[in-house]
Amino acid sequence: MARSKICPKCQGSMAEGFVIDNGYGRRDVSTWFQGAPRRSIWGNIKLWGSAPLEIATWRCEGCGFLESYAAAPG
Repeated sequence: MARSKICPKCQGSMAEGFVIDNGYGRRDVSTWFQGAPRRSIWGNIKLWGSAPLEIATWRCEGCGFLESYAAAPG
């Protein structure tokens, strides 16, 4: 993802990375869904009709500040 690699907090250098979501027996990149979470009767989050976007996260190598982006699809 193209963006400025300067930390907005301390003007340090930012490094691109990602946040892992650990599921039952698997690991995935965290994803973003539009709208408020809706729960099923079993307590799970409903995802019908939602398009996931993978989240890229940038970390400042100086102060540790994290900045996350969900890229536009396509």
